[in-house]
Amino acid sequence: MGIVPAGTPCWADLATPDLTDARRFYPELFGWTGRIAPEPEAGGYTDFLRHGQAVAGAGPPAVPEQVPIWSIYVAADDADLVAARVDEAGGQLVVPPFDVFDRGRMAVLSDPAGATLCVWQPLTMPGGEVFGVPGAMSWTELVTPDPEGAKVFYELVFGWQPDEPPTGSAGHTGWRLGSQIVAGMTEPLGEYPAGAPAYWSVYFGVADVDATAARAAALGGAILVPPRDTAAGRCTALRDPQGALFNAIAPP
Repeated sequence: MGIVPAGTPCWADLATPDLTDARRFYPELFGWTGRIAPEPEAGGYTDFLRHGQAVAGAGPPAVPEQVPIWSIYVAADDADLVAARVDEAGGQLVVPPFDVFDRGRMAVLSDPAGATLCVWQPLTMPGGEVFGVPGAMSWTELVTPDPEGAKVFYELVFGWQPDEPPTGSAGHTGWRLGSQIVAGMTEPLGEYPAGAPAYWSVYFGVADVDATAARAAALGGAILVPPRDTAAGRCTALRDPQGALFNAIAPP
């Protein structure tokens, strides 16, 4: 059984063509240690740990031409049941449910605007063991040009309800599951290329956003959106040396 309830983001992992460099960059940025899966078939899949607790993962790309990308996983009691709802909700089942060793069962789906998301039914691997602290996943957000379509899709698939923003918070919506806000949704900033797919973005907590951004650049990454203050806290959008996009946030 997972640490987080079904319907809640529980894990994030990086697919990258240069796993060796990811094992250098992220531990130096966030203070993580790496634990490499023993199975040869796992392709060197690495759990990143914060003080011995799993916070994120990294592995080789599923297909050679895949761009480096961070993926979000949502916990499920039954991955097959969630997968069965995707088509009628207007999305696509990208990868049907399959077992990941004895760790869990997963599927990959995409919403009507093309944002991909994974479903994780935990067995021996619950997902993240700590959240919302420096060095751990602290927020996930859907960036989409089609918020109305997303509202229909995610309610049907995960039972999420849109928590409408107070006036003046510029197109930001929270996803509510019961009494909890479990994730967010925002419309793209600036000019969004026509036909570009929506995407899920991951935010890792840090104590000092400005220092993290400067360090990411010094380690070979890039600052995509410089540190700025938002309602959720001070945050920055970064790219790693291979081009994978992620965010750092310090709560207010």
